[in-house]
Amino acid sequence: MRDYGAALASADTVSVADSSDVVSARQMVRTLAQRSGMSLVHQTKLVTAASELGRNMLVYGGGGVVRAATITEAERCGVYVEFEDRGPGIADIELALTDGWTSGSGMGLGLSGAKRLVDEFDISSGPDGTTVRILKWGR
Repeated sequence: MRDYGAALASADTVSVADSSDVVSARQMVRTLAQRSGMSLVHQTKLVTAASELGRNMLVYGGGGVVRAATITEAERCGVYVEFEDRGPGIADIELALTDGWTSGSGMGLGLSGAKRLVDEFDISSGPDGTTVRILKWGR
């Protein structure tokens, strides 16, 4: 995934400490998707991915921060979202991205499902936390 970090200088931010914050992060992402002119189908895919990743960040990472910004490149516009926690990290990222694998009681579709819903996906994880970056192009 290309580095879109410069876009975060003007990003909207939501701190996630409980489930109501996940809702706020999802609403922030939806608003940016609407402003970028994204179709309803693309909005739904992006918001679903953001909801899954926000919930995972809360449940497995103890909460964190969601940052989101619109990206304009050539003749297309999209929404970039970064999820950062300070949890224990993911020991085996490849395994965690496998459909059906779960470290909890879920269905094991969170990370892999989110990855399929967006155009660009990046994850890094270590003992100091996990960062997931996604981008969905609208047009």
